[in-house]
Amino acid sequence: MAKMASRLSGEERLIARYFRPLAKHPGAFGLLDDAAAVVPPKGCDLVLTTDGLISGVHFFPDDPAQTVAKKALRVNLSDLAAKGAAPLGFLLALALPRNINASWLKRFTRGLKEDAAAFVFPLLGGDTDRTPGPLSISVVAVGAVPHGQIIRRSGARIGHAVVVTGSVGDSALGLMLRRAPGLAKRWGLSSRHREYLTDRYLLPQPRTAIAAVLRRHAAASMDISDGLVGDLTKLCRASKVAAEIEIERVPLSDAARAALGNEPSLMETLLTGGDDYEVLAAIPGTELAAFRRAALKRGIAATQIGKVVAGAGKARFMDTRKTQMAFARPAYSHF
Repeated sequence: MAKMASRLSGEERLIARYFRPLAKHPGAFGLLDDAAAVVPPKGCDLVLTTDGLISGVHFFPDDPAQTVAKKALRVNLSDLAAKGAAPLGFLLALALPRNINASWLKRFTRGLKEDAAAFVFPLLGGDTDRTPGPLSISVVAVGAVPHGQIIRRSGARIGHAVVVTGSVGDSALGLMLRRAPGLAKRWGLSSRHREYLTDRYLLPQPRTAIAAVLRRHAAASMDISDGLVGDLTKLCRASKVAAEIEIERVPLSDAARAALGNEPSLMETLLTGGDDYEVLAAIPGTELAAFRRAALKRGIAATQIGKVVAGAGKARFMDTRKTQMAFARPAYSHF
């Protein structure tokens, strides 16, 4: 056995030590093959999505390895949930710089293991590489949805309610606090509020619990990753409609309200900052009450913030004076 182990390459040893224990799906073949085989449940379509994280772009180099791993999975789980899909498993590609050591990998894989178990989301396969650049983590998520029932962005119709889950803007404030901790004092935040906002930046909460609820009640859906303003605009474009939003109805956490009370100009950040990973949906009026009740039974608040109206791919955000807001940067973009 010792001789056999000594013949393994460094990459094979790394995979065997850190990642093979996570590959519990039988179709992963113990990560001993070149690919995985996944059979969707009977009568279901596969749903595929991918998102990547790059050190210095999507997270700070000194963010905890365990939370970085969880964030990499959760941003993809959020996409699946918004499409009404249940997770089946994920592929993972890592490009590791030389300053990543065994201790970091141990904590990283611990985070993967915890969330893989919590969300029933096993590792199916992937790849590991060295890079002279920053750490790069790419996840391909595989999910399943009953045949023909994937919820697209293009189903919104005039008269539908525009609904969001949870609260908006917390992660953007958490990122600002991560960059400048002194803002907490300027915003008059308690230690509890500061910790809440920081946690929302570090650990998104994918709304997997309402995937089936969305399938039953939503006409269109997507997750909010690039900011409410920008992502609603994308949904409107896909559906060839417009939307009118009343900003006083946008759900904010107590922490965000405290910051906003001391610095009203933060409203634009809350609406455009991104990384919320809440669900944005268009719900027919006849389905709205049932949708909200079903979501609440699963511990998720859903708030109507406006309605779908006639138009061509526009999202109008109206302030308390019924004046349309203008945004310097409506959405987060890498380009």
